[in-house]
Parts: sequence; structure tokens; C-alpha cells
Amino acid sequence: MSKNKQIKKVVLAYSGGLDTSAIIPWLKENYNGCEVVAFCADVGQGEEELVGIQEKAIASGASECHVVDLKEEFVKDYIYPIIKTGAVYEGQYLLGTSMARPVIAKAHVEVALKVGADALCHGCTGKGNDQVRFESCFAALAPQLTVIAPWREWDMVSREDLLAYLAERDIPCAASLTKIYSRDANAWHISHEGGELEDPWCEPSKEVWTMTVDPQDAPNTPEKMTLSFEQGELVSVDGKELSPYQALVYLNDKAAAHGVGRIDIVENRLVGMKSRGCYETPGGTVLMAAYKGLETLILDKESLKYRESIGLEFSHVIYDGRWFTPLAKAQLAGAAALAEQVTGDVVVKLYKGQASVIQRRSPNSLYSEEFATFGEDDVYDQKHAEGFIRLFSLSSRIAALKSQNTK
Repeated sequence: MSKNKQIKKVVLAYSGGLDTSAIIPWLKENYNGCEVVAFCADVGQGEEELVGIQEKAIASGASECHVVDLKEEFVKDYIYPIIKTGAVYEGQYLLGTSMARPVIAKAHVEVALKVGADALCHGCTGKGNDQVRFESCFAALAPQLTVIAPWREWDMVSREDLLAYLAERDIPCAASLTKIYSRDANAWHISHEGGELEDPWCEPSKEVWTMTVDPQDAPNTPEKMTLSFEQGELVSVDGKELSPYQALVYLNDKAAAHGVGRIDIVENRLVGMKSRGCYETPGGTVLMAAYKGLETLILDKESLKYRESIGLEFSHVIYDGRWFTPLAKAQLAGAAALAEQVTGDVVVKLYKGQASVIQRRSPNSLYSEEFATFGEDDVYDQKHAEGFIRLFSLSSRIAALKSQNTK
């Protein structure tokens, strides 16, 4: 029996956009009239993207639509642990799209198991990273479920094809041929690709940016924010005790008004090609800067070096979609252990696109003014440095003497 005939019920990751609107009827036509259940993850992409989404799914042919609120879980169980690792992909990207994929995939699988589906479906293209991220998570969580990826099966190749396909079937869709950019939004960030961004020599136009104020137009007066952490987790902002998601919303609003969090990068995709994207991560930029600013006060040199190595490695783990793996679990545990001492307060100044740490304090601080001062002190004998340097550079001294003796 072919795979198409075996599939009776599919759960589709549904966004309400052009691609997934076309996927619903396509599944029913190509998988023996299977039932299609729509699943939509609310990860803080904005209410405007969710308005009427259940009605849209039903109008496209879905039997039902499950909208799952993942906002708090996303921030608390995914963003906060990632911040502890310090992960930044290729030196700039704060992983906004990547870090949302595992929580979405987990909920997708849970809906599929709940409704008794035998297949999962996503609308990722065959060129991108997301197909790998989602399907790697599916494999780790529910390997018994079949995965359907229409973009790797159908012969449609353009927006024109998809619009014509829906029109032939009298299925309503608000999409048009005028869409310029491909965007992905969640509580942490929004990404922009396509349009003029496909030429890396072309400067992004003002129309690209949607979340942050242009730094040139930001207020001429800086604003200060105080972030308080306990064991590596944000517990209050400006004296307000907020839930993880509400804290991020607050940070986003404040930082976006000052143009904080814009980057324009060319990155290496997992599938081998390079892509150019613009990202806006206002609150995340502040949160990461504050955490790292506090961390420098607390972690000793070797501990910080190790945390930095975790961050580098974990940036690739999360970018590549390997959240539900033993490696990710081990790296997260290592970062969490170091974060146990990261308690204290940080003041970040927002000004013209920059988020600068200007004050920090912690009960676990290893900083000692008595030792660090350039003035007179009674705790450090500078004569001791001579012996330390001699031993520290001993291997270099031996190598040089050996080289001289052989000449």
C-alpha cells in the first residue's frame, strides 16, 4: 500500500498564509481524501496574525483548528535557558527563528497524538533550515508519525501557482502577488528576507523594518532600564515583577522605541547556501547584554571561558534544530550550573540603537576594589608578579633557550 493511501488524518502546521492555505486542499486531493487538522502555535507573533485564523482554516478545508498558546512556555523553557548559554550564531544572530522551532514542534506532535493523527505536515521549503529543524524534532518526539512536506512533492513553484490553485477551487485567501518580504515573527524577534535583501550590496529600505524605530529617529535622550536576575533568570524589570513573557513584551516596547536590536547579516544556512536577512530583536538584545554584563562580574576566568565555549557550540545546536538531543541536554545543564551564581542587578542604557551596560552589582561578585585599584592598597604585593610571570612564561623561555643552543 502506498504512503498516500495509508494516511487518514494529518495535522498541519497552519499559519493562515498562502502556502498553508493551499496545502490543506492539496493534502486532501493527494492523500486519498484524508482529514486535515490545522494547528497554529501562538508564540507571540501578534494578535493580528491570529485573528480569524480558525475560520480561515475551516474555509480552506480543515476539519478543525487548534490554536495553542505557547508564549509563556516559549520564553521560560526555551529563551531563558538559551540566554544562560550565551548562544549567538555567527557572532550576531540571536537565534529568534531557531529557538521557537522546538516548542512549536513539540506542541505540533502533542496535537497530533491527541487527535489520533498518523501524519504531520509543514509548509517549509526544501531550501531552508526549518524543514530540518521541525523534522529533527519530530523524529526525536514521535518517529512513528509520517512527515509530509508538500514543497518537496508538488509541482507548484511560485506565488502565482499557489494563488491560481486556490482560485480554481474557490478557496478564499487574502494573499496577493504584491508581497515583497518573507517574515517570521515571535515574542523574541521578527526576521525579514526577500525583496531587495536578496542582493547583499543593496541597503535595506525603510520598508524592511517593522518592529523598531530607525535609530536616527530615536529619542535624543537616553533611557535607563534595570534588570534583576536570580540564578540566571530575569525576575523583574524596572522594579516590576513580570511573567517571563510579559517581561519580554515590556523590554521589546522600551528597546524598540530607541531603535535597539537591528542587524543585517549574511548567514550560513544548514543546507549549505548563504542567505541574507535582517532581524529585529529589541528586548532580546537588552536581555542578552544585561545577562552577559552581570556574568562578567561573577564568573571566574576559566568558568567564563567554558560558558563562552558552550555558547559557541550551542548556537549551532539550536540553529541546526538539535534541541531534543543528548548533546543539547548536556550543554544546557552545563550553562544552568554556571548560571546558579548569576544573581544581581544590571542597568542598561538605551540610546540611538545601542544597549549599553553601565551599572552592575551582585552578592556573588568576584570583583574587589581593594585588589583592582590603581591607587595604594594593602592586599596585593606587586613584587609577587615577577615570580608568577617567570613561571607562566617558562615554556616559552625553555623553547627559546633550546632554539638558541641549536644555532
